[in-house]
Amino acid sequence: MNSKEFIEKLNEAQELLQQENYKEAIVLIEQVKELEKKGNFDYNLTHRLYQFDSNSRSLYNQQIILKIVRELSIQYKVISFQELNQVLKAKEELNLTDDILRREIELLILRNQLPWRINKNTIILKSS
Repeated sequence: MNSKEFIEKLNEAQELLQQENYKEAIVLIEQVKELEKKGNFDYNLTHRLYQFDSNSRSLYNQQIILKIVRELSIQYKVISFQELNQVLKAKEELNLTDDILRREIELLILRNQLPWRINKNTIILKSS
């Protein structure tokens, strides 16, 4: 694969991210990462690839977490990170460390996607 094809694949991955199609973006990025290992590409292209990899995984995690948290918010006012992680594993086969889960929840809160707040090892639904 030459640099032009590499850039085309990166642009395709970027388009998938913009369309919020994170799972497909991750699959494409994994394919490009395999090609990158075999080639000798410019550092900026490689850096862009791994930025997309990190961003797509984080956004995919957030997408799943948001879906599950919305369901849980009907039943719960407080949930621990461990409990949420167990639900994510059981329902969505999403296996995150507690630190990654905390970071993703914090990002959702910062993006105003999640009206909850964190208190130590629990997530508390904000009262209206």
